[in-house]
Amino acid sequence: MSQQQYNLIVVLGATASGKTRLGVDLAKQLNGEIISGDSRQVYTGLDIGSGKDLAEYGDVPYHLIDIIEPGKEYNAFRFQRDFFCAFKDINQRGKLPLLVGGTGLYIDAVVAGYEFVQVDKNTAQREQFAEMALEDVQQILLSLDSESYQATDITARPRLYRAIEIAQHATSASTPLKTPLPDVKPLYFGIKWDRSVLRQRITLRLKERLENGMIEEVEGLLAQGITHEKLEYLGLEYRFVSQYIEGKISYDEMFDILNIAIHKYAKRQDTWFRRMERQGAKIHWLEGTGDINQQAQLVLSQFQKS
Repeated sequence: MSQQQYNLIVVLGATASGKTRLGVDLAKQLNGEIISGDSRQVYTGLDIGSGKDLAEYGDVPYHLIDIIEPGKEYNAFRFQRDFFCAFKDINQRGKLPLLVGGTGLYIDAVVAGYEFVQVDKNTAQREQFAEMALEDVQQILLSLDSESYQATDITARPRLYRAIEIAQHATSASTPLKTPLPDVKPLYFGIKWDRSVLRQRITLRLKERLENGMIEEVEGLLAQGITHEKLEYLGLEYRFVSQYIEGKISYDEMFDILNIAIHKYAKRQDTWFRRMERQGAKIHWLEGTGDINQQAQLVLSQFQKS
């Protein structure tokens, strides 16, 4: 392993692609520690729906999982700060950090070195948007930033409003939103599947999660005082299971809507990763149907020889 060539391994891919397993395998082989790059695994109590799969880690140390209560706000700015604290700590102990996750914004925040600026909520604009049809508000984001439109969950009004505010600020700001961070030298691994196979994996995993207590998990969050409104912010599974518990949709409706929504989310993840490549990231794509770890070892061996 050459620390001169890279000091961070990034394992990315769409939901249900197998990132955690590869990340754990590589951490064991490379004396590494995992930093989660997932926007929901930071929350305590969001275990099944966020796919923490902590049993897979064994004795591999992990960071940025279960660090905040689900009723509190967490964002890419806070993730960037927390990531660099963990990154520095792991490096100082002579170990290799591995960033494992599918939240493209969080990954970009650290490897592309986003320079975050304060963008305040536009309350008056949000009140105006609330009176508009969702499709009309979505078109506003599309006209401002087509890439953000593709990457954002535009079915969630708060996320849509926030994306518009950030896009508006970016178009009016005189300074760039990101600057390079030369001390982060990432080696990227991405896991790819044929789209039809990934769809099958997503559907199977959703069935397993529902059978293994995801509804009970959401009921537990509600019992803790997490409101249905707050669950809207915590991702697709929590949003639609919450609606089912509330009696707004039937079980079958919940499953069908959620299944479709997760498939669309996987497409948005892929769009974000492709954009990273267009902006210069060299992602080593590994075929999910093959031996993923063996493919990764071949890439690593090339770096060791060079």
